[in-house]
Amino acid sequence: MRILLLGSGGREHALAWKISQSPLCECLFIAPGNAGTAQCGTNLNFGVTDFESIKKACIKKKIDLVLVGPEEPLVKGITDFLISCPDLKSIDVIGPGKNAAQLEGSKAFAKAFMMRHNIPTAPYKEFTLDNYMEGIQYIQQHELPVVLKADGLASGKGVVICGSRLEAMAEFELMLQRAKFGEAGRKAVVEQFLGGKEISVFVLIDGKNYVILPEAKDYKRIGENDTGPNTGGMGAISPVPFAKAALMKKIEEKVIKPTVKGLLEEGLEYRGFIFFGLMIVDDEPYMIEYNCRMGDPEAEVVLPRLKNDLVELLTFAANQSLDKIKIETDPRTVCTIVAVSGGYPGEYKKGYTINGLNDINPADSILFHMGTSTEKGKVVTSGGRVFCVTSYGKSVFDAVEISKEEIQKVSFEKMQYRNDIGYEFE
Repeated sequence: MRILLLGSGGREHALAWKISQSPLCECLFIAPGNAGTAQCGTNLNFGVTDFESIKKACIKKKIDLVLVGPEEPLVKGITDFLISCPDLKSIDVIGPGKNAAQLEGSKAFAKAFMMRHNIPTAPYKEFTLDNYMEGIQYIQQHELPVVLKADGLASGKGVVICGSRLEAMAEFELMLQRAKFGEAGRKAVVEQFLGGKEISVFVLIDGKNYVILPEAKDYKRIGENDTGPNTGGMGAISPVPFAKAALMKKIEEKVIKPTVKGLLEEGLEYRGFIFFGLMIVDDEPYMIEYNCRMGDPEAEVVLPRLKNDLVELLTFAANQSLDKIKIETDPRTVCTIVAVSGGYPGEYKKGYTINGLNDINPADSILFHMGTSTEKGKVVTSGGRVFCVTSYGKSVFDAVEISKEEIQKVSFEKMQYRNDIGYEFE
């Protein structure tokens, strides 16, 4: 099978790493990829939203299956575009159609979907410039803390938890009046804060059937002890110690099944991954957000625990036969720690040479590239999140310690990472 993978982050390196292990994969292309994906297949030099170049590559390379890694091309309609192309009648695309991708593309759409299908979530209201003063009044009367979300895609940074009404009103103004998040913040969702334990659950759906993949917990804040601004993710662990069978059953019954049923009832075409971002409050699951793809850095702990052939899984998803698949999972704990550029998630410099990339011990650890590129034969930084080190262990503590030991072998100027991933379980 000839496969095209779209994306350039750590998620895509993890997907490419897993796909390249499959005997079903004849040829793997990654667009645009990074320095790590180049070790798993052939990088193609065009972006994930360059639909015409994607189409031409599918035709020229005789691609059988396209796997869409990031959310932006999905929200912009890459799946609909490819399957409607007369020259690509036999192609399979793993990723939801544009309408279904609004589960991630619009927080307001997702919240309304949850309400329609009785999926437990926090109470909310949505506001634009048209009812701005109504929003101010709503915030003034809202219990604290209060959560403000940019409606659209904001690279994981469009959520602000405000501890005071003054802070909330200031953020509300920045979002709507001053376009802090650009087009993504033209509409704001204001919702009740839920205090509890976070968990990420991943499902692969074929349009009617689904399989549940290993769960994970990620760490969004830049600082240790979960302090500072949100990032795209500073690390993750899998499995999650509190995700016992009874809780996972509740999540399936109260969240996953109603979501899949809701997609079918509303005629939303969905063949691909769904990320369920959940808060567990008093042992009850509440939906925080959907993502219409695998998480990053969660993919870097979920995929190493997945024993199944990923290409086989994707093929069964494309053929609507996931009911014939049983997921097999590595029982070991996996932890990943992300190395970021100094200044991230704010401004940072690119182009620093990365040293020690080949020094990681392959016995228990894998280095996944996230924001890297190759210049004059050297691998250099090209993003805020640069790479992550994923390690297997007997426990959270064991896996974290191995990742911390291994990540110290790699360096670039102003490199930073968190030392406390998984801290609450050690």
